[in-house]
Amino acid sequence: MIRYIRWCAYFCVLLLVALLVNIARVQVWESAAYGANPANKRHVIERYAEPRGDVLVDGRPVTGSRDSGQLLRYERTYLNGPLYAPVTGYSSQTYGTSFVERAEDEVLSGTDPGLSAFPLWYDLTRGRPGGGNAATTIRAAMQEAAYAGLAGKRGAVAAVEPATGKILALVSSPSYDPAVLSGTGGRVKGAWERLNADPAKPMLNRALRETYPPGSTFKIVTAAAALDSGVVTDADAPTETPDPYPLPGTSTLLPNAGTGCQDASMADAVQWSCNTVMAKIGVRVGLRGMVEAARRFGFNEEGLRVPSWVSRSNFDTDMSQDQLALSSIGQFNTKATPLQMAMVAAAVANGGELKAPYLVERTTQDDGSQVRRGDQRTLGRAMTPATALRMQELMVKVVEHGTGRNAAIPGVVVGGKTGTAQHGVGNAGTPYAWFISWAKTEGGAALPGVAVAVVVEDASAVRGDISGNGAAAPIARSVMQAALSTR
Repeated sequence: MIRYIRWCAYFCVLLLVALLVNIARVQVWESAAYGANPANKRHVIERYAEPRGDVLVDGRPVTGSRDSGQLLRYERTYLNGPLYAPVTGYSSQTYGTSFVERAEDEVLSGTDPGLSAFPLWYDLTRGRPGGGNAATTIRAAMQEAAYAGLAGKRGAVAAVEPATGKILALVSSPSYDPAVLSGTGGRVKGAWERLNADPAKPMLNRALRETYPPGSTFKIVTAAAALDSGVVTDADAPTETPDPYPLPGTSTLLPNAGTGCQDASMADAVQWSCNTVMAKIGVRVGLRGMVEAARRFGFNEEGLRVPSWVSRSNFDTDMSQDQLALSSIGQFNTKATPLQMAMVAAAVANGGELKAPYLVERTTQDDGSQVRRGDQRTLGRAMTPATALRMQELMVKVVEHGTGRNAAIPGVVVGGKTGTAQHGVGNAGTPYAWFISWAKTEGGAALPGVAVAVVVEDASAVRGDISGNGAAAPIARSVMQAALSTR
């Protein structure tokens, strides 16, 4: 009898060991797989069981959370959703997250270890701290000015602080309300399908993700390259450029939109936007010199994040001489995001040093205690200080006496550059209107306080009315006025 009891005990021990081994297998080796299984809804339920932290502008939340009473309890809400959509992005229980909502998701959802001094305690208790906040660098007055200026037309505005790289305004138009994507069910699915099918592409962040031919605004890069390389030593000297200019190696003649460009100096070419002079200067700088100059301004660089990723701006590295001529005036395959062109203006304004743009000033716990702070860092020197000073003078002339007079602000020093970029097959598309600029108060701070890039691409506009000065410069002016009045 004792022998049977002993065997029974052995068998029970064996069963206990097998149970423990299976528990270890499930909880240690296979826990990650079970957790990632789409059928496991527990982590999704936990994610939305508490209110999400907020995205802040000027210290005030532009997001919120609503108790839906559903299994996925808290849904995202947005204050002035279309205005801030290019900044916040969306947080959807159906379609995930985008932009700051994605880049700072761990803080906002309360899963970032930095939100607690004792993160292991939350792991053991299967709890989590309250969602933290992401304070952006955006200024509400500038964002509103940019949004009102575009007035629903297709285009974008990017504004940065030259000395720090802070993004002060980021607007894409037309926009959308992220709140329509927040929950679940047919309503959200229908909104997603409508937004993605809309030919105006309201969910496209044109300021960060769309690239355009920059047109004559790129002449700032070409002029800086010419001065830095010594190809041009006197910006006021005649350049012996014919009008029209024969593109090298071809019988094609490059014309100018206006008159007075025959044998014009580089200074006059920037002031009056002479294609012929700047194309010839780009050819003289040479392919290697132009590629290197464009790179210093941020072109052809992968991996720029603000913290959301930004599309790569392009300047071709292998071209014929005629293609180089066109590329040097912002045509051919040259493409840039509005943020990239704001960086070009900012580099001039900041004495030649290019700061990395960033959008999140700091992240905090729900009580305001800091978790992380946005890092100010440099991307290098785009041009020498002497060249930057000369470029500032040339850009001021554009606004005071040249093609950019609609950007002038009384009592403010404004430098700018207009651009009208051709596109489409045979350049048949309505030209894109560009304006890049910077501004500082007269007798005020030594460095300009803001740099702005505006692009307007609205296909409904009358072709004759599309110009950097007519369509884009007034928007830049209102954004600069808002910047200087809120400092």
